[in-house]
Amino acid sequence: MRYLPLTPEDRTEMLARVGVPSVDALFEDIPAAKRLVELPDLPLHKGELEVERWLGRLSAKNLAASAAPFFVGAGAYKHHVPASVDHLIQRSEFMTSYTPYQPEIAQGTLQYVFEFQTQVAALTGMEVANASMYDGSTATGEAVLMAHRLTKRGKAILSGGLHPHYAQVVTSQAALTGHDVVVMPPDLQAKEDLVGRLDAQTSCLVVQSPDVFGNLRDLEPLAEACRKQGVLLIAVFTEAVSLGLVKAPGDMGADIVVGEGQSIGNALNFGGPYVGLFATRSKYLRQMPGRLCGETLDADGRRGFVLTLSTREQHIRRDKATSNICTNSGLCCLAFTIHLTLLGEQGLRQLATINHAHAVDLADRLAKVPGVELLNETFFNEFTIRLPGRAEDHVEALAAQGILAGVPVSRLLPGQGCDDLLIIASTEVNSDDDRAALVDALAKQIA
Repeated sequence: MRYLPLTPEDRTEMLARVGVPSVDALFEDIPAAKRLVELPDLPLHKGELEVERWLGRLSAKNLAASAAPFFVGAGAYKHHVPASVDHLIQRSEFMTSYTPYQPEIAQGTLQYVFEFQTQVAALTGMEVANASMYDGSTATGEAVLMAHRLTKRGKAILSGGLHPHYAQVVTSQAALTGHDVVVMPPDLQAKEDLVGRLDAQTSCLVVQSPDVFGNLRDLEPLAEACRKQGVLLIAVFTEAVSLGLVKAPGDMGADIVVGEGQSIGNALNFGGPYVGLFATRSKYLRQMPGRLCGETLDADGRRGFVLTLSTREQHIRRDKATSNICTNSGLCCLAFTIHLTLLGEQGLRQLATINHAHAVDLADRLAKVPGVELLNETFFNEFTIRLPGRAEDHVEALAAQGILAGVPVSRLLPGQGCDDLLIIASTEVNSDDDRAALVDALAKQIA
């Protein structure tokens, strides 16, 4: 029996309620040329094998990340994820219902979330971390809202080195909440004057390191300036592996640290799902979004884990909820936890060292190519170069040769005079031959 949710009477009643005479009138704002007046001409009946072959032909038109030298980053990075991670995340201990509201049957989930929080707090140099969020951009938006609540001020200043997509999330939220956002111009070399923009209305300063152009930033002077004016410093990162070498943002004085955890345990996945990391000082705990698991003892004195805090969630206190963040990226944060556990502190440091060495080697080679200008003075595994002509044209030409050369800045910042800039990432998956292929191909392309 088909389930028909709407009767003609239902539709008539709803149209009357919104004040339009027909369904066509409801969509009159959409240009007529953009509307479908009849079903598209698609095959209605195909066997499974035929569909599989058809989709296989379609997917073969793509150049997969694993099928070519790959230097694309700018927020999502290709790292090696051991096969053991995928095997372990499928174990029955972690199979549970949608969300850990049933602690008596979800101890596996609660324990790994507890371990995840511990790892994130250690990585970021902070005192508490939550059970994860959707991704780095939404975590950044939540951090800004949290700063507004804590300071009772309503203006956020976003560094010109913040990933433009992250800035767009913050700006979109501000349009709905009525807060002010100051987005600084693109800062290619991390030399913008952020301290000079702080004032008595500023609730937070949002700074990314390594920033979207790859520059590493010393957050200590910014943290000191923020403290003097009662402003919270929000530190952002998109490359979690960098924390294996770079001083933790919390140790440099940040008040809230947020970022993207995809680099550890999670593949590129065509852009998601990813896992947002969120950590802060314990004194700000009750304004932290999302949920937090804690460790305890049961009536028999046995170690156990419980969902401890979710003060901002809509199912707990609807009137105090700050967003629709009422769950976490469970499977992605489990993969993060397992991969980081397998690496350990020494393994993460070694992985980060390899990343940095590969990027330095590639930057040195590219800087010797006539016409290429390296913009960064410091970087981790990603940097920006200036090319003669449009970077997008060069990237397309190299893609035709089977090399994915990077992200043209014009894709992130269209119309802002960045057409000749290219962001290049080099991780542990890039071999010496891969780097040589990119340098040789780019040299021939711009010769």
